Order: sequence, then structure tokens, then C-alpha cells
Amino acid sequence: MSQRVHTEVRNSIAYVTMTRGAKFNGLDLAMFRALIDAARDVRRDREVRAVILRGEGPAFCAGLDFKSVSKQPSKLLLNLFRWPWQEANLFQRACWEWRNLPVPVIAVLHGKCYGGGVQLALAADFRFATPDCELSIMEAKWGLIPDMTGSVTLRELVGMDVAKRLTMTGELFDGRKAAELGLVTEVSEDPLHEAEMLAKELATKSPDAVAYTKKLFHRTAHLSPRRALRIESRLQLRLLRGVNHKIARTAGMAKQVPQYVRRTLG
Repeated sequence: MSQRVHTEVRNSIAYVTMTRGAKFNGLDLAMFRALIDAARDVRRDREVRAVILRGEGPAFCAGLDFKSVSKQPSKLLLNLFRWPWQEANLFQRACWEWRNLPVPVIAVLHGKCYGGGVQLALAADFRFATPDCELSIMEAKWGLIPDMTGSVTLRELVGMDVAKRLTMTGELFDGRKAAELGLVTEVSEDPLHEAEMLAKELATKSPDAVAYTKKLFHRTAHLSPRRALRIESRLQLRLLRGVNHKIARTAGMAKQVPQYVRRTLG
């Protein structure tokens, strides 16, 4: 357990919980680093088939803890800087590490989900929320723009006009509205249960095929058909040579349930 994030793996599902409930899981520098470390730990564990990302206490994540980070202005500015060998800065990596994981990530939303909390949720592959969950791209309140990968993930899920409106106004909306907009996968009174059901189903599939499905759609989203089809073929050839495809093929022909080995690709 870290000071800010706790990870527990049960039945090949990693439960990653932000543990700053008394502060609505506000994002301070320690939380940013803990989220990055947790994602890296999950990546190293090839037995993990899915991730459930959640927050303890009354909220998923209320966004940046301005009071905390303002006490360290030099560190704040330093961590906005991206070193040449890095894809993103510290704040962006806290979201992007989950986006880049070779396993599906399911965010469970409740209570407040503001600003950076929304961007963290959008970096997941799926989002399950309570009907009364409050969401807002709240950077507008502070005269800012989303700077934790929201410029990428938000426009993938909604039209440009909707993305601009939500970002410019910082309007507050609930889980049902989020589902209507396409920001939330499903609304439920018990989103954790629904997330677990999906995670368990994903855990029965080839971990290599699941990893490459995620890679396929992320890498080809904005490519020309020619380049997208080339990547599609390349990934498929790697899967065809993999052990888990052989397991699936053998089990399918024998009409048996495949017993996959740990992830070998991704």
C-alpha cells in the first residue's frame, strides 16, 4: 500500500483504489506519483487480466488539490515540463499510464468527479457511474483548460462542439447525462458490481487478444485506412503466432473452455 493508492489483485483482477477519501481523493503531487507507480506495477504483473480503478470515501476524485499543490509552486511548474525522452509530463502520465496499459481499465465513478478526476476516468477503457455522480470539466472555473490528456480522450468520445461546450462552461452534469453524451459506458446504482461483471468476462478471454484489441483501436483511431489496415494485419500475425491463439484454436476445435496462460504480448 502506498500513501495514496492501494492495489490488490484478486482472481486476476487488479483493484486499484485511491485512498485519500477524506480529501475526496484530490490530486496532490503524491497522488500523481502514486497513480503512475500503481499503473507500472499492474503492467509488470502479466497475470492481471483487468483493472478496476476507483476512489474510497464519498467521491471518485474531485480533481486537483489546489491548496496542496500551491504550497509547492516550483514543483508544480517543474512537473508541467516534459523531458525530451518522455511522452508526457507528470500530470499527464497519471492518466496516460492507464491508457497505455495492455489490459482493460474500468473506472467506477461515484460522488464527485471533477477536472482531473474526469480526465483520469476518461483514460480508462470503460466507465461505470452512479446516476447521481456529479461530473464537470471544472478547469473552466479556474480559467484553465484540461491538461491531463483530456484534449485526446474527450474528443474521442464526443463531438467537437460538445467537447468545447463542456470545457468552456465547466457545467455540472450527472451520471445519466454523462451516459447520454457518451462519456460514461453504463449507469448503475451499483457500478462496482457491473464493473466486476465485465472484468470477470474479460478475464475469460485471451489476454493477448484483449491487449491487442486495445492497441489496435488506440493506434489506428486517426490514421488513414491504408495505415490502419497495415497495423491491423501486423497485430493479427503476431497473435496467430502466439501461444494463447493456439490454446483458443485447440479448445475451440475440441469444444472445450480454453485455459489461457498469462499475457505474452503487449
